[in-house]
Amino acid sequence: MPTYIPIPISTLQDEQEPPSLTYALDLDRGRIIGKVDGLKATEQAIRKALITPRWKCLVYDNQYGSELKNEITAKDASRELIETEIPRMVEDALKPDTRVLEVRDFTFSFEGEECYIGFYADTIFGTTYIEEVI
Repeated sequence: MPTYIPIPISTLQDEQEPPSLTYALDLDRGRIIGKVDGLKATEQAIRKALITPRWKCLVYDNQYGSELKNEITAKDASRELIETEIPRMVEDALKPDTRVLEVRDFTFSFEGEECYIGFYADTIFGTTYIEEVI
């Protein structure tokens, strides 16, 4: 016979976003340089998710990272394919992060083997512009 345990509704709390306070990373030099929170922490998380190759780092599950580098460096990847696929891949890479609400207004420029992308990310902390070299 199941046991009935009353739970007073007045003690329940609304679900809250976990704090975003984290270490500030200098991703170019591979150093921890302090702590960040809010929009700055979200910007860092976006950049880190984009530059981390999916399925290559065993410390992350298969939801983390992106396939951007593979798509850009593929021998048969045309500019049109890259410009079409990058927005989808960025959205896919950022989908697990509940702080990111929308990504939009992508820009592209190509220099040699590199692709420079820019886009706006609407987050729970505000809007930010992200630039990354792939």
